[in-house]
Amino acid sequence: MFIDETTIEIKAGDGGNGCFSYEKLKYKPKGKPDGGNGGRGGSIFVVGSKQIHTLQDVAYRRHYKAERGAHGKGKNQVGKSAEDIIIPIPLGTIIYNEDSDEILLDCINEGQQELVAEGGRGGRGNAAIAYFRNPNPDHCEPGKPGEERKLRLVLKVLADVGLVGRPNAGKSTFLSRISHARPKIADYPFTTKEPNLGIVKNETGPFGSSYVVADIPGLIEDCHKGKGMGIQFLRHIERTSALAIMVEAASEDPVADAKVLLNELEHYSAHLAAKPRCFILTKTDILAGDDTKQIPDGWLGMSAVTGDGVGTVLREIEKLLIGQP
Repeated sequence: MFIDETTIEIKAGDGGNGCFSYEKLKYKPKGKPDGGNGGRGGSIFVVGSKQIHTLQDVAYRRHYKAERGAHGKGKNQVGKSAEDIIIPIPLGTIIYNEDSDEILLDCINEGQQELVAEGGRGGRGNAAIAYFRNPNPDHCEPGKPGEERKLRLVLKVLADVGLVGRPNAGKSTFLSRISHARPKIADYPFTTKEPNLGIVKNETGPFGSSYVVADIPGLIEDCHKGKGMGIQFLRHIERTSALAIMVEAASEDPVADAKVLLNELEHYSAHLAAKPRCFILTKTDILAGDDTKQIPDGWLGMSAVTGDGVGTVLREIEKLLIGQP
């Protein structure tokens, strides 16, 4: 199951209490203070991992509570600090403080580890409190409480190129053609119900060794009003550097269909709609022998099934990625 948003409650461990104790000596009724300090409570961290791709595991657990530190003991025995909790999250996850809506962190790097709730400090025992003006303190300190928070996690996948089109426009077929991704492909609308990522190998191209392409569920007119699958998946192409606007050759008016798609992008985010883009007419194999339909000026044509035009499309995408006109 693809889960890209969830809320969790976290509670770091409280610190252990300091100990109130005095040395017990055979010939002294009262020795010097020897109460040890309490241990620190467990903290809670998140760590970015490219091995996981959704927030499913985090969403199922929902509550995370670290253990408290052990209490101090006599004979200056310090309480053991509690184990920390580390929560793996997918790269591209943004963590918000649910109460203030403040962004606490944006996790985009493999192995990036960040503290989200600090464990409480252990209380001092009476041995640590004693000093020359008060060599026999009559108290010790309790441990400090650990931080407690409610967090909202929102996943925005990391990709270089976003594929945008109506349902059944051929985006998934194109992705499977250019990468090892294996999205569900069928001849009916809304086959894609979650984002799919594919890595395009580019050993000799100008952009480097590879780049990531994201395929999201298809958009329809007025999806910003909740029609179809809505626009909630557009967050997954917000981080991209370029967009490929894809319209199938069976369209009566490809240019008008492209304007509908751009309008939906604009309703979601002006920044997203302004990204560098190219326009692609897909499934051009059906144009054979039909002189009434042509590829619009400035557009690229391709058939992901036959492979015709795919190389030209990839070269255009790579130009967009490096900022070439």
